[in-house]
Amino acid sequence: MSRPTLVLVPGLLCDAAAWEPQRAALAAQADIIVADHGTLDSLPAMAGRVLATAAGRFAIAGHSMGGRVALEVVRQAPERVAGLALLDTAYQPLAAGAAGEQERHGRLTLLATARRDGMRAMARQWVQGMVHPARLGDTALIDAILDMFERKTPDVFAAQIHALLSRPDAGPVLGTIRCPTLVLCGAEDGWAVPERHHEMARAIAGSTLRIIKNCGHMAPMEKPEAVTAALDNWLGALG
Repeated sequence: MSRPTLVLVPGLLCDAAAWEPQRAALAAQADIIVADHGTLDSLPAMAGRVLATAAGRFAIAGHSMGGRVALEVVRQAPERVAGLALLDTAYQPLAAGAAGEQERHGRLTLLATARRDGMRAMARQWVQGMVHPARLGDTALIDAILDMFERKTPDVFAAQIHALLSRPDAGPVLGTIRCPTLVLCGAEDGWAVPERHHEMARAIAGSTLRIIKNCGHMAPMEKPEAVTAALDNWLGALG
């Protein structure tokens, strides 16, 4: 691929702003598409939209929920994926029993807050556990995240929650991946924890694992230079 197409897939309630540093830095190296999930309420449907939007073969990088979407793209059309990057994400379905119910309750509680008090109020609660604690006083970073979430509606939030709560098990996909793969997360990501990324990297033959120090869940925005450098190296390996 002399000049690859790179699809960047945002996570829950995120949009192109989550990838802005990477878009700017990598535009000279790749034709970049940022996926838009719209009001879709399933990960397979989101993957189908990516496949309908991008032509031919492409590299794909997904952050958080976007990583799960990227794995669904691989499940649906592995022959079209020239490279895969999984950032701050996971592969398991909703847990059975109390753990799954706890996740469901937590997500629906945030949705109730969004409907009652507005998206920005919900985002102020959400962001507390999603960036490195030392960055909570970084007004520029936090405002960018809050602004991004406020651009979405509670109905979009509800659709994406449904997609996550009904997520398929992507574990069987990992061992089938044959393209150059980057697995990356923040060292202090408390949601998509580093241990899960070690598991994914072990399961994907030939993958590269990067753990970004002093970084939480929002790695592309928290540590844009480190994430961009990792993506640049990964793209360079596509040939």
